[in-house]
Amino acid sequence: MSKGDDKLTAGLQFSWELSGSGWATCRIADGPSERMDIVSYCTDALADMLYGLTGLYGPGTVHRFSFDLEPAESRWVLRGTGPNAEIAIYRFPDMSASFDAPDDDGTLVWSSRQDRGVLSHAVIEAAQSVLRIHGEEGYRAKWVQHPFPVAALQDLRRLHLRDDACDLQHDLSLP
Repeated sequence: MSKGDDKLTAGLQFSWELSGSGWATCRIADGPSERMDIVSYCTDALADMLYGLTGLYGPGTVHRFSFDLEPAESRWVLRGTGPNAEIAIYRFPDMSASFDAPDDDGTLVWSSRQDRGVLSHAVIEAAQSVLRIHGEEGYRAKWVQHPFPVAALQDLRRLHLRDDACDLQHDLSLP
C-alpha cells in the first residue's frame, strides 16, 4: 500500500459492531458510497468474511460469502486483480431461495475497487476491535451460535503482513 495508490484507497472505511443478541451491523464505505446491513447469527458471518478475504491471497480469483439478513441475503463477491480487489455486494430477497442463484439474479447494491491490503487492513482492524470490546466470551454470548473467529483473523493478518506493503500501524497484541 504505497502512497501512490490513493485513487484506489481514498476513504475506505469498514466496521463490524455487535448490535444485540445474534445481530451485527456491518458497514463499508469508500467515500462516495456506503453499504450497511444488519447481519444475523444464522451464519458465521465474520469468519466467512475473514476467510473470504484470505482467498484473495491465493491462486483463485473469485471468492464469495453471504450474510443472512433474515430473510434476505447479502452476497459479497470479491475478485482479485493482482494487488487489488473488486468488491460487489448483491442483495437477494430470500436467502433460502437464492443459495444456488447466480450473482446476477440479485440486485447489485454496492461496488468498489480497492487495494487488497487496505481492504484487509480495515477488516482486520474492525475484527480486532470487536474482540477488544467483547472478548471471546462476550462475543460468544452476543453472537450465540458461533465463537469469535480467532483462527480466521490470525490467517488473514498473517497473509496481510506477509504480502502487503502496508504502511499503517498494526496491533499485534491480539490473537
